[in-house]
Amino acid sequence: MRTRTTLLFIAMLLLSWNAFSQDTENKFKANGQGIIKIFTNYHSTFSDGEASRVFEIQRAYLGYQYELNEKFSGKLVLDVGDPHFGDLQMTAYLKNAFVQYDDGKLVAKIGMIGLHQFKIQESQWGGRYLYKSFMDEHKFGPSADLGAFVGYHIHEMLDLDLTIANGDGYKSIQSDTTLKYSLGATLKPISGLIFRSSYDYMGQDAVQQTLAFYLGYSTKKVDVGAEYNYQWNHKMVQDENLTGLSFYGSYAARKFRAFGRYDNLSSPVIGSDTDPWNYGKDGQLFIAGLEFHPVKGLMVTPNYQAWIPANGSPMLNSIYLSLEIKF
Repeated sequence: MRTRTTLLFIAMLLLSWNAFSQDTENKFKANGQGIIKIFTNYHSTFSDGEASRVFEIQRAYLGYQYELNEKFSGKLVLDVGDPHFGDLQMTAYLKNAFVQYDDGKLVAKIGMIGLHQFKIQESQWGGRYLYKSFMDEHKFGPSADLGAFVGYHIHEMLDLDLTIANGDGYKSIQSDTTLKYSLGATLKPISGLIFRSSYDYMGQDAVQQTLAFYLGYSTKKVDVGAEYNYQWNHKMVQDENLTGLSFYGSYAARKFRAFGRYDNLSSPVIGSDTDPWNYGKDGQLFIAGLEFHPVKGLMVTPNYQAWIPANGSPMLNSIYLSLEIKF
């Protein structure tokens, strides 16, 4: 009930702003466009003297976005991907279904929204079709959820945002009283430099909290980024904390982009245990490759990916040919 009341209040507030704003509909022609994006690859993985070769469709996004007027818009997107359970090969989820208000300073969204927890990091990394950004990959939080977002452009150097969400992500929509509250601040002190910090809180007994810091710098040809993430009580399990570091950079030439990335995920030892609680999933990631744009809407990217498990298991070395197709 509390969730519905909050969302209803925000929706009513948006309608009020629209009613009192200057009427520009006679100058604006409503329009929309389809969304089609496909991630696919062929890769060979080598580990402990054995090799596997796989053609893979990681996911496909199908949707539509519509501009109702100069301030209001809506978006609907289906995410079709491998659910990684049972015998199912591909499953469709509702990734986005929201209405948005944007007047240049205030942005508000309600519905199944994309979350801002690692949106900037993902944009700077620029290789979502190759590998998820750090917090997305290691389940520090979902990329989309049912809830409401409000962001305000206070100054040309500072943006603040607040999100209240269901907390379970777009693949598990549940009606309960546990909500996730997120606060974020984005600072742009000089051209090309961006600093982002965020904090979220969810739960009652073993409260999950996440603190994240991000620093990035961009020029016409160079992009570099670094992030530090710490989560207390992962998935609301007492003392199961996670620490994450991620560094990435790229250089764009006329016909290609060269990039590299390094991640490190670690967890502490709990009580009298001898190994960290997440020992089987902790480790280091290396990615390097070249991205080509032969035609509009197509990216072809040969790349190397290596995973070094913290528990001493054999290193995984993979050679990928990754593609992103969008139109």
